[in-house]
Amino acid sequence: MAVDVKRINELARKAKEEGLTPAEKQEQAKLRREYINSVTGGLRAQLDNTYIVDEHGNKTKLKKP
Repeated sequence: MAVDVKRINELARKAKEEGLTPAEKQEQAKLRREYINSVTGGLRAQLDNTYIVDEHGNKTKLKKP
């Protein structure tokens, strides 16, 4: 799923310049949530495949807290 960053930016500009309607505020919140979920999902996937290598060359997979 691609996040519409262009639309997020359009709404941000409009919010600064003239304000948003309630429907636009709701759309903005939804798009921002989708963007945040996309970024955190990508980061989570990257961290799931990250290993720590100690001074002896031993690999240890990162553990979830």
